[in-house]
Amino acid sequence: MKRKREMEKRSELRSAIEELSMLAKVQPGDNLDAAHIPTKPFLHVCTLILQVLDKIGPTMAVLRQDIHQNIQRLEILCESDPTKYSNLIEILKKEDSEGNARKGASCSRAFLWLTRSIDFMVALLQRLVKDTGQNMELAVEESYNITLKPWHGWISSAALKVALKLVPDNKTFISLLMTKDQTYDNLKEDMQTLISLLVPILEDIHSILRFYRLDRLKST
Repeated sequence: MKRKREMEKRSELRSAIEELSMLAKVQPGDNLDAAHIPTKPFLHVCTLILQVLDKIGPTMAVLRQDIHQNIQRLEILCESDPTKYSNLIEILKKEDSEGNARKGASCSRAFLWLTRSIDFMVALLQRLVKDTGQNMELAVEESYNITLKPWHGWISSAALKVALKLVPDNKTFISLLMTKDQTYDNLKEDMQTLISLLVPILEDIHSILRFYRLDRLKST
C-alpha cells in the first residue's frame, strides 16, 4: 500500500527511472547465457509503459492488450517458482531446452514483444525530446514504423493506421505525462534520463534475444 501511495505522487516516467536502477546491465560480449535480468523490475517497467500508452488513448488499445497479456504470461510462470524464475534468462533457457521458445504462446515470445514495446516507447520519447512541437500523430506513426511494424501482420498495421486519428495533440499528451508539481523542463529531463537508462539495457536485451534466436520472430 505504501509503495502504491508513493507511486501516485510520482509520474510514470520517474517511477520507471527508479525501477530501472534495479535492472542489471549485461555487457555485450559477456557470457549471455549467464546474464541476469530481474523479472519483477522488468515487468514493472512494462506496466508503467502501459500507463503511458493509456495517455495516448484508444489508438494504442491493441498494443496495450498485447502488453498486458504478455506481462500476465510471464508473471504466472514466475509465480510458479519465484526463486528460479526471478531471472528472465532462466525462462529463456527453459523454453529453449524444451524446444518451445519460438511457439506462439511461449514466455520467450512474451519477453520479445515486451522488449519491442519498450523500443516503441523509447522511439516516441526520443522524438518528443528532439522536437517538442512535433505532431503527435506523426511521432506515434514514425515510432511504430521503425519498431513494431516490421514484425506485425498487415491487420495490426492497418488497424493502427485508422486509430492514429484518435491520438491526442502534443500539448495534451505532454500535460497528461506531467504531475501537478512538474514543469515542462522537469518532464523533458525525466524523458532524457529514462531514454539514457533504457537504450543500453535494450541493446543488451536484443543481444540476448539474438543469442536465443528470437530476434527475427514475427507475430503469429
